[in-house]
Amino acid sequence: MTGLAWDGRAVAGRPSRARRTGVAAGAVPEEVVVNRYGFTLRVRPEMVAEYRRRHAAVWPEMVDALRRTGWHNYSLFLAEDGTLFGYVETPASLDEARAAMAAQPVNARWQAEMAPFFEGDGLPADQMMGTLEEVFHLD
Repeated sequence: MTGLAWDGRAVAGRPSRARRTGVAAGAVPEEVVVNRYGFTLRVRPEMVAEYRRRHAAVWPEMVDALRRTGWHNYSLFLAEDGTLFGYVETPASLDEARAAMAAQPVNARWQAEMAPFFEGDGLPADQMMGTLEEVFHLD
């Protein structure tokens, strides 16, 4: 994506944006604008250890699907009380990135396996993400 600029300020209801320069061997650097998103979920406290174990061995086809659908620099952080914080960068909106993953057959299998781990209203975890507003960023 080109033509988008980030002025350094997060705006409520909109993602913050950053520029990343990708350089392949022998290629001209290309600037790509990415959107940064933070989100939270709640893992059932009694399932924290098993959640960690499962994420130590994420299926390769799930990782491939995430990459293909624009999920980059994706991290999950988990506290002992079950608070889960996620961070992801994508050239799309978070809704578009989630929709792209929803179209991947492996995602349906992964979400079904992960559903019992989460507190909430029974929706798949990727539909219960509580998005956060970025209030500060330092490159």
